[in-house]
Amino acid sequence: MRGPAIIDPPVHKQSSGGWLSLNSNEEDIVTALAPRLAYFAGVARHEHVTRAAQELGVPQSTLSRAMVRLEEDLGVALFARRGRTVSLTPAGRTFLASAERALAEVARAAESVRSDADPATGKVAFGFLHTMGSETVPGLIRAFRVDHPRVRFTLVQNYGEAMIERLRAGELDLCLTSPVPDAPDLVARRLDEQRLRLVVPEDHRLATRRRVRLAEAADETFVTLEPGYGLRRITDDLCARAGFTPRVAFEGEEAETLRGLVAAGLGVALLPPPAVARPGVVELTVTAPRAVREIGVAWLDGHPDTPPVAAFKAFLLSRRGQLLPV
Repeated sequence: MRGPAIIDPPVHKQSSGGWLSLNSNEEDIVTALAPRLAYFAGVARHEHVTRAAQELGVPQSTLSRAMVRLEEDLGVALFARRGRTVSLTPAGRTFLASAERALAEVARAAESVRSDADPATGKVAFGFLHTMGSETVPGLIRAFRVDHPRVRFTLVQNYGEAMIERLRAGELDLCLTSPVPDAPDLVARRLDEQRLRLVVPEDHRLATRRRVRLAEAADETFVTLEPGYGLRRITDDLCARAGFTPRVAFEGEEAETLRGLVAAGLGVALLPPPAVARPGVVELTVTAPRAVREIGVAWLDGHPDTPPVAAFKAFLLSRRGQLLPV
């Protein structure tokens, strides 16, 4: 995005390759100045063109021309010259302070991306569903770190659509989600499936049963996740296959919150098994329709993997059919 023009005072660009006008766009100024900052800092550090050229590994003539062009572009004298010896002008000292900060920031950024890509100590940005957070993901990471003990993780819990958007934005390397996405810009692999149960209050008319057809809950009030969540779409689809549209009283963002609402007698819910049994509810096997959700891993098509991301992706794919705790 182009920045606002600076119009006071007006200075015109010379046709022979002189100053950049002060009303040039910021992008143009940065493009012109950025490649010369390291040269400028080297000359300023040595106060000698020949010694700076030797340290930087460039011909002295190239360095001299770059400094002249830098001053022309800025329209300011940065150096006072005495032969090959130079000293900074007041403007040069001001410019040097900012140039050194900019170069230091570039160096930090370069070190950061190199560190994140290191095969042994790099970083993986990994997204997953809230329902995977208490048991599944910690177990996966523990198993992966047996062979990769120093790989770091940035972990993001969210619902499926939000994770896919973060994947597309480059904020995630991989995400564990459901349903398994089908989009031309993504690669997705099915890893496992998880049975869903009809969760009812312990004093519910169906609580004495072990199995139930979903159609038997057609007249019940449901508590569900909000629209946009994968489990909500699966719930709506299963209810439609059972011949009814669920009457939804409460919508939430986490499965365990929904279990609490069920325990309070506020409805029934279709949910994956809990990590720890919740008092106050009974969880029934749904015999028809087949109530499962597929769990898969997704990544951006054509996006190059760093070594730690490639290793973790291969590890996840090796867990097909064994992803979820028994």
